[in-house]
Amino acid sequence: MRLSQYFMPILRDDPKEAEIVSHRLMLRCGMIRQEAAGSYSWLPLGYRVLRKIEQIVREEQNRAGAIEVLMPTIQSADLWRKSGRYDAYGKEMLRIKDRHDRDMLYGPTNEEMITDIFRQGVQSYKDLPRNLYHIQWKFRDEVRPRFGVMRGREFLMKDAYSFDLTREAGQHAYNKMFVSYLKTFARMGLKAVPMRAETGPIGGKDSHEFLILADTGESEVFFDKAFHDMDWQAFEIDYDDVGAVASVVEEFTSKYAATSEMHDVADYEARVPAERRVTGRGIEVGHIFFFGTKYSEPLGCEVQGPDGKKVTVQSGSYGIGVSRLVGGIIEASHDEAGIIWPEPVAPFRVGLINLKAGDGETDAVCDRIYRGLEARGVDVLYDDRDERAGAKFGTMDLIGLPWQVIIGPRGLKDGVAEIKNRRTGERNNIALDQIIARFAG
Repeated sequence: MRLSQYFMPILRDDPKEAEIVSHRLMLRCGMIRQEAAGSYSWLPLGYRVLRKIEQIVREEQNRAGAIEVLMPTIQSADLWRKSGRYDAYGKEMLRIKDRHDRDMLYGPTNEEMITDIFRQGVQSYKDLPRNLYHIQWKFRDEVRPRFGVMRGREFLMKDAYSFDLTREAGQHAYNKMFVSYLKTFARMGLKAVPMRAETGPIGGKDSHEFLILADTGESEVFFDKAFHDMDWQAFEIDYDDVGAVASVVEEFTSKYAATSEMHDVADYEARVPAERRVTGRGIEVGHIFFFGTKYSEPLGCEVQGPDGKKVTVQSGSYGIGVSRLVGGIIEASHDEAGIIWPEPVAPFRVGLINLKAGDGETDAVCDRIYRGLEARGVDVLYDDRDERAGAKFGTMDLIGLPWQVIIGPRGLKDGVAEIKNRRTGERNNIALDQIIARFAG
């Protein structure tokens, strides 16, 4: 993409309404625009990041055996009345009426709907286990939406729902999602520490939330430094191997990690040596629940068991805040100059900078490299604008692309370009004829 033809409305100054880094940088970079309190349009740069995060989530859900569906945003109140949550959920639920005066709602979550879908589609234990998920927009009418996409009213979420015959099988489904989340966040360059959590309005028996460390996190966290010494991408897993999956969960849950709500000072000090105690703030990016028959029982979700008798299905739900992750990653990965994107979620991998737009030789070399990178499938943003060099460097640092390829007349005389690593700041020269292979290999 040529920057001269791209829609990226960058702000020169920090917006006054932005209280935290991610909100400020997303507005400054032209990633989002607020349409109403807690509701945003996703502009091209932000939308590319959103879709890359969504695709990683999708791929890891598929690997764990979950099956994608898509449910509507507007739901009937009838199912929620059956489950007992319509009145209990509170004012965060946006309740509406259609033209026939029927009670409807903008879904804050989908336990009732997916349970009803499953109830109507499955009758026998032979059709279990199953895990269905979708990636869909949700709405929760926060009293005070703030912090941009971190605490908005409208947000994109992956929510999965497992259905099993027994409590033991349900535990395996829960464990698979636990491991899948570790791998999902690791692919994004994150270490999201799993912490035992309250079940909240979802309800249920078991619950873990996954938090990434950031100074602006909403939760105070206490954990064992051993978490950060682990290589979270090192393990491959057979999700059908019950013992192997359980052992990974045991390895991670055996180490102390708790938010302030669940923190036990005596247990923490007894289990974690002083030199390994870490305290900080965390941002929740995922939450998993096992709630047994909480929804399947009131909604009549039963299957015929092996003995011919009806069995109430065991269920769990598993959420990842896809749009929230965009802000969370920025909170965890930035500096004074701007965002520092991990490569897997960066809107573009390479920023190509033409230091002398309009110069015939410089334009020709940049065009050749730009076309070559695009032909090899490399996401590249080519700054071909007639702007001073400082402005171009500032823009690239602000939007945080992992790599900058800088081409100007001085380097052309020696047949080289300069490459800058945005994360480390390291700069190196590379021969012009090696650039395409360097990034397309």
